[in-house]
Amino acid sequence: MPGHIRKKGEGFMPPTRCEVCGKGVQYGAQVSHAHNVSTKRRYPNIQRVRAIVNGAPRVIHVCTRCLRSGKVQKAA
Repeated sequence: MPGHIRKKGEGFMPPTRCEVCGKGVQYGAQVSHAHNVSTKRRYPNIQRVRAIVNGAPRVIHVCTRCLRSGKVQKAA
């Protein structure tokens, strides 16, 4: 959005979905000893990687599990 001025509490939201496997945010309940229940969000470890996509180098967002398992061929 051109001309948009960010306010003090508005931070940059990193990508939360892997472009290879589609892994995203997981939701759950955090339950205290007194059984106070609040929602909890677990984010995948997404890295910005220069990889070979369709024969050309491109920057994609990939989870570390896809990087470790070799589903992504990194560009030199």
